[in-house]
Amino acid sequence: MNRNAAYRQCSRCVMDTSDPVITFDSDGFCNHCTEYLAVRAPHRGAGKDGQEQLERLLDEIRNAGKGKDYDCIVGVSGGVDSSYVACLLHNYGLRLLAVHMDNGWDSEESVSNIRNLTGELGIDYQSYVLDWEEFRDLQVSFLKASVPEAETPTDVAIPAALHHFAAKLSIEMIVSAGNLSTEGILPKSWHYNAKDTTYLKHIHSKFGTTKLKKFPTFDFKQEAYFKLVKGIRVVYPMNYIEPPPEGLIGYLRNNFGYRPTGEKHHESRYTRFIQSFYLFEKFGIDYRRAKMSSEICNGLTTREIAVERLRSKPYDSDVIEQEKPYVAKKLRLSVDELEEIIKLPPKYFWDYPNDDKKLNFVYAVYRRLFGKDRLASV
Repeated sequence: MNRNAAYRQCSRCVMDTSDPVITFDSDGFCNHCTEYLAVRAPHRGAGKDGQEQLERLLDEIRNAGKGKDYDCIVGVSGGVDSSYVACLLHNYGLRLLAVHMDNGWDSEESVSNIRNLTGELGIDYQSYVLDWEEFRDLQVSFLKASVPEAETPTDVAIPAALHHFAAKLSIEMIVSAGNLSTEGILPKSWHYNAKDTTYLKHIHSKFGTTKLKKFPTFDFKQEAYFKLVKGIRVVYPMNYIEPPPEGLIGYLRNNFGYRPTGEKHHESRYTRFIQSFYLFEKFGIDYRRAKMSSEICNGLTTREIAVERLRSKPYDSDVIEQEKPYVAKKLRLSVDELEEIIKLPPKYFWDYPNDDKKLNFVYAVYRRLFGKDRLASV
């Protein structure tokens, strides 16, 4: 690793040295798109083959739901992907329970989208509301740690909420809107494993001020328990779905008045602030690179289009100046304190105690013993 290496960008996708551990081969291709094309892309269905895989998955979900109130749980955020997968499965006749993890940062658009989606389609809905004081303290801890993982507290709470309701209601299938087409590439240095509780607990113990009594953790032990003991699976139907002719947003607008939230995952005001501004200004990380690199590998866009789009900043300066006071006040910081945090020297997960080697070993053993999941996760 060389944090001071000269700038370089992949000659096939648009990943670059904003990932400090990126590597390039003799053709100038980076490790991210090379690994994606060799390992992950083959799990994405397309055309007739994708439709057949989707139909098989739908049959599995129906069979798992026999004799129960619901066939599956669908996590909904108010964003385009989760809204579309909920619509799609509802149209296929599945009995859904929509679950939303409420961390207090939902945008007005996302709240409206969830309300309209569940109301128009008649989908049952449950909300998992986090304890704000604990969650806020954990978010501030990650900001003060000066690492890119500012969203780890949310990424821990989402699967915890979904598995909570799945276990409570004996539902075997959790449907994720994650997909390989737009989320197949994401450097570990940009967002380290959210299931590493050693890392999370150390950061909170060093920078936090409140004990975590109610915050729901979700580590590899809990994941193994839910998967191997409770028989709960997380599946990814979006890997086998071809977009409708009018596009996902067009389809959702026509079906229940969907309100666009901006870039991917911007249905959360905090995520929008972190991914578009904080990470870009502090680490030089432009999250659009990962999304567009995945799309390039899937033929959904061209490298030329991506390079041109990346010439502009990922945020609107006027919007960010309006958001800063809101984010700071909600976190109980002053704007000056927030800006000082942004100016702190960047650090990464390897600068703090973590279980990276242990987790790599555990998951390698799991894959050896049980094989890969029938559907590849993202």
